[in-house]
Amino acid sequence: MQITFYGAARNVTGSKHLITTAQGKKILLDCGFFQNRGKDNDRVNRHFAFNPTEIDVLILSHAHIDHSGNIPNLVKQGFKGTIYTTQATIDLCNTMLTDSAFIQESDIEYINKKRKQNGQPKLEPIYDVEDVEKTMTLFRPVAIGEWKKIDNEVSFQFTDSGHILGSASVNLKVTENGNVKHLTFSGDVGRYHDLILKPPAAFPQADYILCESTYGNRLHDYSGDARQKLLDIVLDTCTVRKGKLIIPAFSLGRTQEIIYTLDRYKTEGKLPEIPVYVDSPLAIDATNIMRKHSEFFNLDVRKYMKKDSDPFGFSTLQYVRKVEESKKINDYNGPCIIISASGMIEAGRIKHHIKNNIENPRNTILIVGYCTPQSIGGQLMNGSETVKIFGVEYPVKAKVEVISSFSAHADYKELQQYLSCQDVSKVRKLFLVHGEYEVQLDFKEKLLQQGFRHVEIPEEGQSFNL
Repeated sequence: MQITFYGAARNVTGSKHLITTAQGKKILLDCGFFQNRGKDNDRVNRHFAFNPTEIDVLILSHAHIDHSGNIPNLVKQGFKGTIYTTQATIDLCNTMLTDSAFIQESDIEYINKKRKQNGQPKLEPIYDVEDVEKTMTLFRPVAIGEWKKIDNEVSFQFTDSGHILGSASVNLKVTENGNVKHLTFSGDVGRYHDLILKPPAAFPQADYILCESTYGNRLHDYSGDARQKLLDIVLDTCTVRKGKLIIPAFSLGRTQEIIYTLDRYKTEGKLPEIPVYVDSPLAIDATNIMRKHSEFFNLDVRKYMKKDSDPFGFSTLQYVRKVEESKKINDYNGPCIIISASGMIEAGRIKHHIKNNIENPRNTILIVGYCTPQSIGGQLMNGSETVKIFGVEYPVKAKVEVISSFSAHADYKELQQYLSCQDVSKVRKLFLVHGEYEVQLDFKEKLLQQGFRHVEIPEEGQSFNL
């Protein structure tokens, strides 16, 4: 059996790991978009470093675009196999991949105007809505805990990874020449005290492990402190300074955590009587899908739902879908909270909200999730005095706050806890994926101290025989 790392190798996006068995079966784990390569994103996402027609099966860990976003392109280029994932992930992918296609069509229209001015030929989007519709016919749901047999050589089981709704670790059992090998791909690992979701589950003993390492050298604050800090920022911005609180948040996961926290404060009478806007059609769809899949909710949320049947709705909360309604928010001069995508402030309506509010010192921009250093969100986190939005440089006069413990990614202690179900003497090799290289080097040292003997940090395109 051979594994080749085609993405999320010494970086945090583009998750793609290809397994080739002794009999030649090709199993792709995830097929995500690269999102942190600037102008090079389009090129690296258009072209695969392997032949899509040769892939037999795709197993998807979760719906985030850096894990699922390039699946329609895989199908467009000839993949005809089965895509296995959880039902919640299928529901989310139907919405998120369609949204991705719409964004591409919009972006390519803008790019082609410039290319026409320069006498260059038009580009096509990487994929369109029709490609997404074709892709969705290939998905097949597999329940958490169920062993799914692919053929006489390969079977797998999902275990809950606690990262986002429907997210799962992939546990493969591969029989070659009478020998059984166990490989686990963590996907992205969530928090053990997540506000909404169940904690990551223990997984079967593995010979080989692919483990994410996004926060392999960081510790998050206690989530209870994050909830209190959010309330403190709301009161300071909206009650004391009479400003707007702008929260860039990923449509899936972070947005629902913020809404749920505000919902609880509203129930407790602690939230000011101010408008709260969720300005993202994708976030609205994702929230509705979360309402359908309460089986992933933790005990605390299910207990709260006995007195509040909708933990994602309260009297001053408004879900904004239409563009005209979104524009009206910027004309509102009173205190309010605006939650909008994307979390890194690299696309979507949030860029307009930041542009219109970043120069007002009464306002606050609150970063609540991971941002690459090059992104607008990353620049704000790092204290940049100016940021470029739509080609215009804006001075940062609004207050910038950061709450890292809303992150859906485990910190290094939680990753070690996730791996603690393993007998380290039986793990032949542990591969670190989905992390920046410097972070992975730090995490590797921690894992060696934990007792893991062979820890690899694969480069993009590197192969290993297992």
